[in-house]
Amino acid sequence: MDRLDLVCRSVERRAPDHIALSDRVWETPELNYEERQSSRLHAEVLRRNGFAVSEGTAGLPTALLGEAGAGGPVIAFLGEYDALPALSQQAGRAERMPVAHGANGHGCGHNMLGAASLLAAAALADCLRETGMEGRVRYVGCPAEEGGSGKSFLVKAGLFDDVDAALCWHPSAFTGVIEANSLACLEAEFAFEGRASHAAMAPQDGRSALDAVELMNVGVNYLREHMPASARVHYAVVDTGGTAPNVVQPHARVRYIVRGATLEEMWSLFARVCEVARGAATMTETSVRWKQLSGEANLVGNPTLEALMLDTLTHLGAPPFDDGDRAFAAEIGRTFPDGQIDRDYRRNGLCRRDGEVLCTEVSPRQPHVQGYGSTDVGTVSWVVPTVQCKVACYAAGTPGHSWQLVAQGKAGAAHKGLVHAAKAMAGLAFRLLAEPSQLDRAKADHEDFTSRETFRNPVSDVTDPPYASQ
Repeated sequence: MDRLDLVCRSVERRAPDHIALSDRVWETPELNYEERQSSRLHAEVLRRNGFAVSEGTAGLPTALLGEAGAGGPVIAFLGEYDALPALSQQAGRAERMPVAHGANGHGCGHNMLGAASLLAAAALADCLRETGMEGRVRYVGCPAEEGGSGKSFLVKAGLFDDVDAALCWHPSAFTGVIEANSLACLEAEFAFEGRASHAAMAPQDGRSALDAVELMNVGVNYLREHMPASARVHYAVVDTGGTAPNVVQPHARVRYIVRGATLEEMWSLFARVCEVARGAATMTETSVRWKQLSGEANLVGNPTLEALMLDTLTHLGAPPFDDGDRAFAAEIGRTFPDGQIDRDYRRNGLCRRDGEVLCTEVSPRQPHVQGYGSTDVGTVSWVVPTVQCKVACYAAGTPGHSWQLVAQGKAGAAHKGLVHAAKAMAGLAFRLLAEPSQLDRAKADHEDFTSRETFRNPVSDVTDPPYASQ
């Protein structure tokens, strides 16, 4: 029996418990830093798998670590389990039907993500015990990927300082290697303070903080013409200062996300946004202060790990979907606009076959195309060789952060996809431990990049994570 067969056998033996974990996390969707039940469920499964578990890692209440094995390199599997607000949806229904209106839902598949990463860690630990091979397996339960930058705070705490390689995955409509093309980003809140007055009787005595927020937003919108093409800026007014129009508003706050293709580009653009805020304060004779809330570095690619991951996926192929999976995916597909499924195939370098909705191929590597999303896995990738795969778990054309994705989160395709992802991650990890030269090459790739680039953790100046309860 070769190594990949050994891994697959272990994954399949442990799969039912981890499919159940995924479903239970789906049923208790919790937001950034509030994933108390989800974190506890992962800790319970880790203990059943024989891992030593520590909770509240790095001072983050819903972070956890599970460790197994002894000696040799440390391989870390990154898990997530946070949900999204207002995406409640009944499972298995191809129409919008919330479980509870306004409630949370797993619209990014993190219920599957954490469960599969934990399954991969457990399978690798099995293989090390069975073969007597040295190596330490670490499952990192990472809270708050959706805007909370949990991994950036874990990096800041030194959690990855002794890790030799980090592996992760993400549920997708396609199977392949995730390209290292994300944007660096940071989130900050700008608070303006002015002076209240009667807007009709004494407008000259007031200094409107709300005017300052509006002027800042106008100024940043004019800045867009002078930003790099890859940059992105988004804002939301989180405090208008009140609801009475006959009061000059003495305080107001606006929250910004600033994104750039590199850390340098992001920090430079953020500095310009701050100058616009100062200008708005000057124009309105108000004061402004800002506080950074979170931040994530751009992904750093690792050619060796990416090639090995693609080789592993090629050997495994795509998940083995059945007729029931295809039928439900087709129902979901009928809720999409015309052409959306075909466009999704083309974006992934594939041609759709005979009207299929569940992809049965491994996507080829794409020429570098800049992505526009962000992930806190990027921060990890600056400090340790890192690779991610995507595995088909739902219908092609499914928008991220949508009710359609939530509806598919407990379906048969989701279960098959998460098991498949565990095989890919555990298979690659076992190969790295069995072939030390491959791990050495991956480290050399990483050192080559970091010797030429300067890393500044995007949360280096943030003293506390933005707990949702605060």
